[in-house]
Amino acid sequence: MIRSSARMSRLFPSPASTLTSVLRPAIVVAAAAAMALTSRAHAQWTVSNLNPAGATSSVITAAAGTQQVGTATIGGIQVAGSWNGTPTSWVSLHPAGANLSVAFATSGTQQAGTAVISNRLQAGIWSGTPASFVNLNPAGAFVSDALATTGMQQAGRVRIGPGGITGAAIWSGTAASYIDLNPAGSTDSRAQATTGTQQAGQALIGGMYEAGIWSGSAASWISLSPVGSTDSIARATTGVQQAGSAIIGGVRQAGIWSGSAASWVNLNPFGSTDSVAYATTGALQAGSATIGGVDRAGIWSGTAGTWEALPLPLAGSWSSTIASSIWSDATTLYVAGFGVNSATGNSNALLWTRPIPTPSAAAMLALGGLMAARRRRKAR
Repeated sequence: MIRSSARMSRLFPSPASTLTSVLRPAIVVAAAAAMALTSRAHAQWTVSNLNPAGATSSVITAAAGTQQVGTATIGGIQVAGSWNGTPTSWVSLHPAGANLSVAFATSGTQQAGTAVISNRLQAGIWSGTPASFVNLNPAGAFVSDALATTGMQQAGRVRIGPGGITGAAIWSGTAASYIDLNPAGSTDSRAQATTGTQQAGQALIGGMYEAGIWSGSAASWISLSPVGSTDSIARATTGVQQAGSAIIGGVRQAGIWSGSAASWVNLNPFGSTDSVAYATTGALQAGSATIGGVDRAGIWSGTAGTWEALPLPLAGSWSSTIASSIWSDATTLYVAGFGVNSATGNSNALLWTRPIPTPSAAAMLALGGLMAARRRRKAR
């Protein structure tokens, strides 16, 4: 059974129109119209509970296209699985003979994760069914996890031997394709994300965990550790922008980078005592922030001030929510994650959706705001 606290510690291992005018009043009105549009858009969120029938708990860890992946506890066993936007679309990926399994990532067609087989965590990939499971655990490995996939490349971590160092790793679909990414001097590392050419994660160097990126080899490691941080991790990358968190002044704070430690942008919202960015599209980031002692899923658009807490499901009572992934298509913005049900103490997979206003709709709303302002001025 998954009894989640506020954090992803179990499923995200620790070691979200331009209008120009020469008329100043029109600029002011346009800004007001844009604010009105944003407010209305916030009200359009729909929250869906994807907890499968018969499951006591569930979590979405990642999503791509129309597919979400994660885990559900069914019959007392934690099993990997996938959804396509509804509770009834749940498909178990649990391999035969496994005691436990989790899907951590999806490309939309390939799922990546881990399964406990012969009492050891073993990285693997699926192509939509339990029988499609391909074991990625390298020869000589004691344990392994696959935490990310592009469909062609998988990323995660491997420990060679029971007393060996756990090191970041990549594969290209087979156990034999394993490449060790552990940087020189590191005693523990993991690759949390990959684009196929850039990997992101963290490494323990000199007694401190540092966020960083690779480009396919251990020697390519670049530390992203912000100045003043005592711990950091990059959990997602687009190849241009990385997202994650850093502990600064004793507080874990969400942030983004653009390939260097100096590029760090702090996303920690005002009043937050803890925050993490788990995913990024390059324009939007998704994660969570603790405000007033409550963990809430939310999104950003590149700065701390853009934080938007996502609404709670209408049914039930929820003690916390976490957003683990974000993506969009031509018409809809999607955010997925989970919430902790106050009545049961168990987590339920959640999907948030919001329509993306078309340019014409945005223009009409802005025009409506401009006309309303003109009418108000005439009335005076």
